[in-house]
Amino acid sequence: MPITRSITREYIGKPIRCKAAICRKSGEPLVIEEIEVDPPKSWEVRIKILYTSLCHSDLTFWKLDPSAPPAAFPRILGHEAVGVVESVGEHVEEVKEGELVVPVFLPNCGECKDCESTKSNTCSKFGSKLFFGMPRDGTSRFRDMNGEVVHHLLCVSSFSEYTVVDVTHLVKIAQDFPLDKACLLSCGVSTGVGAAWKVADVEKGTTVAIFGLGAVGLAVALGAKQRGVSMIIGIDLNENKFEIGKQFGVTHFVNSTTCKEKSVSEVIKDMTNGGADYCFECIGLASLMEEAFNSSREGWGKTVIIGVEMHGSPLTLNPRTMLRGRTITGSLFGGIKPKSDLPLLAQKYLDKELNLDGFITQEVDFKDINKAFDYMVQGKSIRCIIRMDH
Repeated sequence: MPITRSITREYIGKPIRCKAAICRKSGEPLVIEEIEVDPPKSWEVRIKILYTSLCHSDLTFWKLDPSAPPAAFPRILGHEAVGVVESVGEHVEEVKEGELVVPVFLPNCGECKDCESTKSNTCSKFGSKLFFGMPRDGTSRFRDMNGEVVHHLLCVSSFSEYTVVDVTHLVKIAQDFPLDKACLLSCGVSTGVGAAWKVADVEKGTTVAIFGLGAVGLAVALGAKQRGVSMIIGIDLNENKFEIGKQFGVTHFVNSTTCKEKSVSEVIKDMTNGGADYCFECIGLASLMEEAFNSSREGWGKTVIIGVEMHGSPLTLNPRTMLRGRTITGSLFGGIKPKSDLPLLAQKYLDKELNLDGFITQEVDFKDINKAFDYMVQGKSIRCIIRMDH
């Protein structure tokens, strides 16, 4: 049964009842419940979600210890999605009812010093606070049928048939874009491709080492391949990732558990005759960030940190190793400015210059959303697409 993009004007300005997959307890299966979604306030947009997908960050928030600062229960997870605008609040001019949009976790107001700069993709107006509600007033737009507040995740919360998103977290895309591919632009794939193209700016004929071949790492490989990189080394504990990685451009593979007496960085230096030109850490472990840095070439080696370190571990580097020109930098959302860069990535897909199809390994109906978690926990998924049951 095809997904319908049609909307009804019946609930404009009123709360709307719909189904949502609620995370009520850490690590427990999501519960499909009926909720009430408020109408959008000023600068907000209510969206009918058409497709969403499960990112590893959702898994991280799902498993959080309830006492950890980022934890909030009950909560609606999900931040990779595509939907159609159902209604808009006051002052919203860039999108209108019926248009196809992609919500993103990273704000892009377009007015602050950072948004206007080409040096950053952060937004100083809204910052990087971990909101449990909407970014302007901190309140939630969700309530369950008992009247209890249900918290947001990363200003998106796409595991719901309808959600409310601030206009700064919303990007309009081509109306003919394939729906099941569109949600891939919201986070992981754009993060990896952007890290290769915008943050590292990899060049033809260079060497790249990627630590972690999940969706983000594979996207880095895809971006590097399209730039003509000569050697793309994937580092992972799962041997099966090499065959998968080949589809995205990985040319060589290192399993850190089989390096014997050598460290991974020593193996990579041997393979690249001195170190990789560009290294990417896509897991979020401080020890792996250090190993990635040590795998880079003296003189000009650049290490890009993409993974989010959630354990509070410090990154320790020997200052002497930096004196000969190695650099290390962080990367949030691959340096992508959502409102200007995502439409360009979408167009590259339509022009057959960016292959998104290979990232989709499964598709499930919304009622079976917990299967998506099972696939990811079992290591069987790159991206599982969740089809809403409208």
